Amino acid sequence: MIVAVNKFAKDTDAEVNALIKWCEEKNVSVSLSDAWAKGGEGTVDLAEKVVELCSKESDFSPIYDVNDSIENKVKIITQKIYGGNDVVFSDEAKTQIELMKKYGWDKLPICMAKTPLSLTDDPKIQGRPYDFDIHVTELKVSAGAGFIVVYTGNIMTMPGLPKVPAALGMGIDNQGESYGIF
Repeated sequence: MIVAVNKFAKDTDAEVNALIKWCEEKNVSVSLSDAWAKGGEGTVDLAEKVVELCSKESDFSPIYDVNDSIENKVKIITQKIYGGNDVVFSDEAKTQIELMKKYGWDKLPICMAKTPLSLTDDPKIQGRPYDFDIHVTELKVSAGAGFIVVYTGNIMTMPGLPKVPAALGMGIDNQGESYGIF
C-alpha cells in the first residue's frame, strides 16, 4: 500500500509533514505528489514507488470469485465493503443481468458507481450507517475495459464533481461583468 499526499498551494509544510510522519510511524509507504503545481514531474517519486511496490510479493486476494453470479458479487461488495445488508435490483437491472448472462459477460469483475458522499446509495445518509440496502438501478458492460459498471441510487457518473459545483457561483452582474470564474 502507498499513500499519495496530494500537495496543493494552500497546504502548509506542517500539514504535509504531519501526514508524511503519520505514514512513516505506521510503516506505510508514502509519497508527496505535487502534480497540481508541477504536472507529471510532480509525480515521479510516486510512480517510482508504485512500480517498486508492484514488483514485490503480495498476499492480495479478491473479495469475491469473479466466476460468481453478478448478484452475489454485488452483494459481497455491499456487505464487506459498505457494511450493508442486502441488494435490491430494479426490474431494469434484472433484465440487464439476464442479457449479460446470455452473452457470457456475467463473469466480468464489478465496478460500483455510487455516491461518494455515503457508504449507502443515498448521499444524505452520512457517517457510518447500519441496517441499509443498496439499490441497483442499472448495469452496463464496459467490454473494452473488461468490467461491469453497477449503478446505484440516483447517480451521475461525471467524475470529480464537488458537493457544490463551481458553476453555481458563476454569473454576470448588472454591469455585464462575469464573476466566479477562476
